[in-house]
Amino acid sequence: MSLSSPAIEPLRFREALGHYASGITVITSHVHDEPLGFTCQSFYSVSTNPPLVSFSVMAHSASYPKIRQAGRFAVNILSETQVEISDQFARRGTDKWRGVEWQASPLGNPVIAGSLHWLDCEIYAEHSAGDHLIVIGEVKALSRQDAAFTQPLLYFKGQYRNMAA
Repeated sequence: MSLSSPAIEPLRFREALGHYASGITVITSHVHDEPLGFTCQSFYSVSTNPPLVSFSVMAHSASYPKIRQAGRFAVNILSETQVEISDQFARRGTDKWRGVEWQASPLGNPVIAGSLHWLDCEIYAEHSAGDHLIVIGEVKALSRQDAAFTQPLLYFKGQYRNMAA
């Protein structure tokens, strides 16, 4: 009697996971006078003591090795008005920073103007997980931007969504 389960088809797996609504972030860093960043929806809190957060990134990411080298990153939590920012940072092989306003965080990471919040982190741990890496960061600083009445940018079933009032 075999205890193995049938193989899960990648497309069906992605479709199932698409039914979980998530917020959209852009993970940023700065190394050798070069701002770096990528769109990330697999972001979550890990611990309050110490304050830890985590994100997952593709193991073959072009940006993450440089972020690892810097040893630090910022999490920019996007607002519903930042669909274009999300799309721009999701593309490969383009100038992701073209037209993007930002300022340096206390650790020197880019903080994207108009984001709901940002968290400034140092890399705490990294774990290999299939075709991704799980990165854990210790939060060293955080702040809410001036976006008083703005909602978060959400993603659900392959589309950007708005929160209902």
